[in-house]
Amino acid sequence: MSLVLDCSTTLAWVYADETTAPVRQVFDLVSQGGAWVPALWRLEVANVLEMSTRRGRHDADFRDATLADLAQLPIQVDGETDSHAWTETLGLAERHKLTLYDAAYLELALRRGLSLATLDRDLQRAAGREKVRLLGM
Repeated sequence: MSLVLDCSTTLAWVYADETTAPVRQVFDLVSQGGAWVPALWRLEVANVLEMSTRRGRHDADFRDATLADLAQLPIQVDGETDSHAWTETLGLAERHKLTLYDAAYLELALRRGLSLATLDRDLQRAAGREKVRLLGM
C-alpha cells in the first residue's frame, strides 16, 4: 500500500512526545509499502528540524540522525509536483483556503489516487471535501 505522507505526520513520528498509535501505524505502512511526497517535503521536514535545533528543542546530532533515518524509508519524491503548482495545486489552495504547500499534498493524493496521512486540520477538511481517504488520524 502506498500513501501520501505530509510533514505534520512525519514530524509527529520523529518527536516521541507527539507520536500516537495511529502515527506509528502510518509509519508501519510506510516502512512496508512506501509513500509518496511532493518535492517540497524534504525542505519542510529539514526546515522544522533546523528551526527546532536553533530553538533548543534538540541538538544538531538529533536533526542529522533523524534525516538519515528518514532517508532510509521507501519514500518517493514526486517529480511532477512543480508542473501542477500553478494549475491544479493553485486551484485546490484557492478552493479550500489552503497554503500552496498543503495543497501540494492534496493534489498529489488526488492525482495518484492515494490516501493522505496528515495531522493538519485544514488539510484534513479539504481532503474530506475532495473524497480523499485519510490515514492515521
